[in-house]
Amino acid sequence: MASQIKIGVSSCLLGERVRYDGSDKREPYIADVLGRIFALVPVCPEVGCGLPVPREVMRLEGDPVHPRLVTVESRLDLTERLHAWCRLKVKELEGENIAGFILKSRSPSCGLFRVEVFSQGRTESGRGLFAAALTAYFPDLPVEEEGRLGDVRLREEFIERASAYRHRRKREEEAP
Repeated sequence: MASQIKIGVSSCLLGERVRYDGSDKREPYIADVLGRIFALVPVCPEVGCGLPVPREVMRLEGDPVHPRLVTVESRLDLTERLHAWCRLKVKELEGENIAGFILKSRSPSCGLFRVEVFSQGRTESGRGLFAAALTAYFPDLPVEEEGRLGDVRLREEFIERASAYRHRRKREEEAP
């Protein structure tokens, strides 16, 4: 339906087998319930930037504000590859007119809060590379992690914020 509000979602949460081990992290509430309310736009940064499924485990390393994405065994630095894809994808999502995004928690690409960043023998907290690019490009976009949507209050707030965002954007587009 053309008037349905579009929400971006990490592909693995919709049951797509795109994770490093070839599995998914399907969230029935997101796929089945929110999928009836919103038009869900699946996004997987790792597959999007050309990485295979399955693939080597990756993690964030270095500066928590500007971490590097590095494979654990072969030590391949994939940071620039993912950054280049993110720059293109956020512009594409702007054209999709998304009104919110639900990200996979703890992911080195999609994690929004408390993503492990390994630095000089200790672990610090950071944000996944795609989550960082998305929130920088769309600073007002309602964005949430799937685990936090288990909280009824946060879930309702997210839905209300996405609806308000869509309506505000439509008014801006229609303004002379």
